[in-house]
Amino acid sequence: MSKEKNVVEFYVLCNKLKSLIRKGWKDWNVGAKRLESVAEHVYGTMMLAIAVNSEYAYDIDLKKVLYMLSIHELEEIVIGDLTMFDVTKDEKRNIGHKVVEKILQNLKNKEEIKALVFEFDEQKTKEAQFAYWCDKFEADIQCKLYDEQKCVDLKNTNNCKALKNKEVQKYLNGNKSWAEMWLEFGRNRYSYDENFLKLSNYVEKNNISICNKSLSKNKK
Repeated sequence: MSKEKNVVEFYVLCNKLKSLIRKGWKDWNVGAKRLESVAEHVYGTMMLAIAVNSEYAYDIDLKKVLYMLSIHELEEIVIGDLTMFDVTKDEKRNIGHKVVEKILQNLKNKEEIKALVFEFDEQKTKEAQFAYWCDKFEADIQCKLYDEQKCVDLKNTNNCKALKNKEVQKYLNGNKSWAEMWLEFGRNRYSYDENFLKLSNYVEKNNISICNKSLSKNKK
């Protein structure tokens, strides 16, 4: 197989993530005009990593983190965007790793790329841990944006599997908004460090949609 064919085939496969909508938003019946795709999520995690590292100066190899984040959803090309409420972490990892090997099978650097995917999933290195936090926190930020745009009606989510989760029920029964619930869920579940906890609390307490408005004013 030619190098040209390998490059184009891999790109075309990855291109599918541009149109694969994040399943969590569909499960919660988010009423936005256009929902976030997996590819947009990947981009968001990378931009978040750049910003967090800029402000908090982590002792990490940022290029490695960005490489890791750029490929961390490769499995979803084949298996789709499964949430934690659809499948266990171990089940998704086992299925995903087999799929990733097939996706990468024709690339010369397949072992290097596969190793980074596996490192991300294991979360044992400081780069993998940082990348994992960015992956989870990006979803929390997007959730807050949807909530501020009033895209979620909690009375219209009867078929959502997440609602059966005891932890989710506990937060929602405490009169928290949808975004407040997810932000607290993340703080308690993902072992964020002090910086990510500060960021999570900031997002919860502030209207972050105004960031776009302030940028528009600066242009004028």
